[in-house]
Amino acid sequence: MTDFAARRRMMVDTQVRPSDVTKYPIIDALLTVPREIFAPDALRDVAYTGEDLAFSPNRVMLEPRTLAKMLDTLDIRQDELVMDVGCASGYSAAVIATLAQAVVAVEEDETLAGEAPELLAEAGADSAILHQGPLAAGAAEHGPYDVIIVEGGVEELPQALIDQLKEGGRMICIFIEGALGEVRIGFKRGGRMSWRYVFNAAAPVLPGFEKQRAFSL
Repeated sequence: MTDFAARRRMMVDTQVRPSDVTKYPIIDALLTVPREIFAPDALRDVAYTGEDLAFSPNRVMLEPRTLAKMLDTLDIRQDELVMDVGCASGYSAAVIATLAQAVVAVEEDETLAGEAPELLAEAGADSAILHQGPLAAGAAEHGPYDVIIVEGGVEELPQALIDQLKEGGRMICIFIEGALGEVRIGFKRGGRMSWRYVFNAAAPVLPGFEKQRAFSL
């Protein structure tokens, strides 16, 4: 029988801590939340490897290092409401639920959205709410949000997500330009976003976050 608890410890010790993620609440969440139950069935045995786990060509569970560094940068507090855009089967939302007051997990894929509530309950993520709908539309009825995290690549950020972020709130995204990607954190001030670079990472561009190509004859 696979010792997934031992694999969680190894994931933290070899992937997360060496990436300068040291905040105890994040480390504790990564050691506690069973990543394997959220992984695609065929990939459960490799759930703790240092790479994205693919549900489909453009939908993945982010590699542990990337998710951990994004959460470390956001420094989520226990009194904050978080929107997790592109939660897939819910792993990231389960981790965030241990850090925040509540998390609204947005997923548009019917299969993933159908599986997520049961998996979140199994993981004990009682403060996570699943919202099924277009990722680019967010979940305005539950907002506005203190924090927004986008779990996939972004070429263009939908204005709807900016509108759902509280004034003074923060958002983190993986911006993709060609073959390159970088994580940036943005702060909303005066209704506008101010971004700064955090680290390099890549992920498939999420549906609804593609750059609009100009049409030409």
